[in-house]
Amino acid sequence: MSAAATGHAQDDSTSLIPNPTSPNIIGDSQSRNQSASQQMESASHAQRPTSHNISSGAVVAGPHATTADDPSHRPGQSSRNGGQEKNKRSLDYVLRSGLAGGLAGCATVVAPLDRVKILFQASNPQFAKYTGSWTGLVFAIRDIKRHEGARGLYRGHSATLLRIFPYASIKFLAYEQFRAIVIPSRDKETPFRRLVSGSLAGITSVFFTYPLELIRVRLAFETKKSSRSSLVDTIRQIYGEQVKPPKELSTGKGTSSVTGTAAAAANTVSSTTRNIVPSSGLANFYRGFTPTLLGMIPYAGVSFLTHDTVGDWLRLPLLAPYTTIPRSSSSGHKKDRQKLQLTAAAELLSGAIAGLVSQTSSYPLEVVRRRMQVGGVVGDGRRLGMAETARIIMMERGFRGFFIGLTIGYLKMIPMTATGFFVYERLKWSLGI
Repeated sequence: MSAAATGHAQDDSTSLIPNPTSPNIIGDSQSRNQSASQQMESASHAQRPTSHNISSGAVVAGPHATTADDPSHRPGQSSRNGGQEKNKRSLDYVLRSGLAGGLAGCATVVAPLDRVKILFQASNPQFAKYTGSWTGLVFAIRDIKRHEGARGLYRGHSATLLRIFPYASIKFLAYEQFRAIVIPSRDKETPFRRLVSGSLAGITSVFFTYPLELIRVRLAFETKKSSRSSLVDTIRQIYGEQVKPPKELSTGKGTSSVTGTAAAAANTVSSTTRNIVPSSGLANFYRGFTPTLLGMIPYAGVSFLTHDTVGDWLRLPLLAPYTTIPRSSSSGHKKDRQKLQLTAAAELLSGAIAGLVSQTSSYPLEVVRRRMQVGGVVGDGRRLGMAETARIIMMERGFRGFFIGLTIGYLKMIPMTATGFFVYERLKWSLGI
């Protein structure tokens, strides 16, 4: 083969190898890279969420961004904002919140202190001498144990257990339901709306469980040494009690025609009242119900309001590292500090403050209610009205009479409320609600 042919062949073989420095090859490579880049960008845009609102849970972090942090795409868990109201009305949520509330109520029973407080509030004659002193609680417990034994400290406790589970269950369940209605979104969460939600929850729970509360008070009020009424006997006694008119209205005698006319008119009103108001029966199980309803506004309302408000304070950025449990938000958002679970100490503190404030604000109405509840076994046995009961308390002990037993109330309600809220919040967390 000639040298020219060999050189020509080499030139042909060399021309088949792409030269990276060739302008044509560089242009083709750049066009292919641009085409691939455009395809990746189009695929990236197709995968990105249409909404770029970070607060809604969408995450835009690149071509592989997904909506994994969007609660609406998380199986078994709904959005705190969009699906909260629907979930709270579901049967599963109602059953879980009711169970959590009932168990929380059963964990807050302080029977001995509760019985002594009832004896003081209702002005039991045998224990009136112990009221108003710091040592009265000790002496009262000593007398109960001496005359009735250790079981006497738990008198009425059976009715308490029958009442406390449905009462607490309905109260916490109703609070969640009313809260979902009154506070539909986070921006509408105000102290007044929290107060209204708590008050409505308290009224709802006490309406369904008040007869059991009355039976409990009657059993705790009894101090008979020879014979003690059973639960069934107490129910029969309350059911059979008759409404008696006031003594001054039962006679129409007078020294003048004017007095006689007034007495006759009073008797007419009294007889009309007796015809309208049932003289016995189921109505007796609602003695003192009016002050109870009025007392639930400051008691349950202030209790939930104080607990939630103190909880918000303890979740502030300055305190959150010491008072909250990391990664405990039920919404799934790591930075959702408003839903982080409080530590045991912080949760008990918020519940204790709630018990202190609510007990103080509602205690006068509670004293009036107790006196009305035992109206069938003291005095002339007639059913007293709220105003008349308050006037009797004022005449007997003055303004301080409305705060008899408040110290015992603190000793009972502060740990009871703290434990109740703590157990409820932990059970909600465990049950995923």
